[in-house]
Amino acid sequence: MSNPDQPPPSLWATIQSVLAAFFGVQSRANRERDFRHGRAWQFILVGLLMTVTLIATLIVVVRVVMHNVGG
Repeated sequence: MSNPDQPPPSLWATIQSVLAAFFGVQSRANRERDFRHGRAWQFILVGLLMTVTLIATLIVVVRVVMHNVGG
C-alpha cells in the first residue's frame, strides 16, 4: 500500500495535517501517511504552535471587541 522509502511529510504537509486534525477532517490516507512516515516531534511542535496562535488570536479578538463595545 505504501512505499517504505517514502520521505517524511514536508513542513507544509505537516501543517495541513495538523489543521485537518484540528477540524476533525483528516483523510484516512493522510493519517496513515503521517503515522508511517512522519516524525512525531514535527506534529507535536506544529500542533503546539498552532494552539498558542489560536489562543493568542482569540485573546486579541476578545480585547478588541470589548474595547469597542465600551468596556
